[in-house]
Amino acid sequence: PTYASLAASKLGASTAIISKVGEDFPEDYVELLTNNGVDLAGLKVALGEQTTSFLIEYLNGERNMVLKARAPPIEPDDVPLDLSSKAILVAPIAEEVSREVMARLRRRTEFLCLDPQGFVRRFAEDGRVSLKPWFDRFLLSLTDVLKASWREYEHIVGSGDLRYSLRKLHNLGVGVVIITLGEEGSVLSLRGELYVIPSYQVEQVAEPTGAGDAYMGAFLAEYVRGKDPVWCACVGTAAASFVVEGFGPSRFGSREEVLERAEIVQDMVVKL
Repeated sequence: PTYASLAASKLGASTAIISKVGEDFPEDYVELLTNNGVDLAGLKVALGEQTTSFLIEYLNGERNMVLKARAPPIEPDDVPLDLSSKAILVAPIAEEVSREVMARLRRRTEFLCLDPQGFVRRFAEDGRVSLKPWFDRFLLSLTDVLKASWREYEHIVGSGDLRYSLRKLHNLGVGVVIITLGEEGSVLSLRGELYVIPSYQVEQVAEPTGAGDAYMGAFLAEYVRGKDPVWCACVGTAAASFVVEGFGPSRFGSREEVLERAEIVQDMVVKL
């Protein structure tokens, strides 16, 4: 939620977070978000609990993760009754979002977007994270925009013909599918139209954590304005390029800087 909301806010979108943390959640993080205009009325502190946290290690381009603590799940009653939003991004990281919560969110937004990483993860007794097959027709049928990494995507639809698997998702009602490829950019599918969105080449990558979340925050900030999805993907790519240049949620770029990079990316887009 941090990376997505801050990236969207930098592009002028009004953002809010629904999440649950433990008593160990630092006040500095609350100040960071509120000072950047993020509405935290939906952030709940669970007494006697810890915030969900991971140990993350990058080796040869692969990310190894160990779950260290898990906060209580988000309950249907955690969704405000008066919630109304142009777009909602659902981004579980440790299976903390239920079908009922997704159904409630579906009724409160025009565009429901899903990053299913938390559904695709399996957690061993020692907390080590691996990927598992996941294909929930009900949740996918609620989804307007789906974003997943390539490895996650393969665990959702299985390996095989890309166009065939994308057609399966579009037939369920998913209008936009985004597959992120790390330094190679991303693939955007719009009901049969396939685009390769290259990455913006930065001089040095400091840390890739949060890049995909920033991508989606920026994508949606433009998408809710009615912008072309290909352009939105270029803006998402540009926002992600700023995030990887710093450690943690420290660098996002101004709206002008992000759009300048997005125009460079747009000139290199390839339609397949």
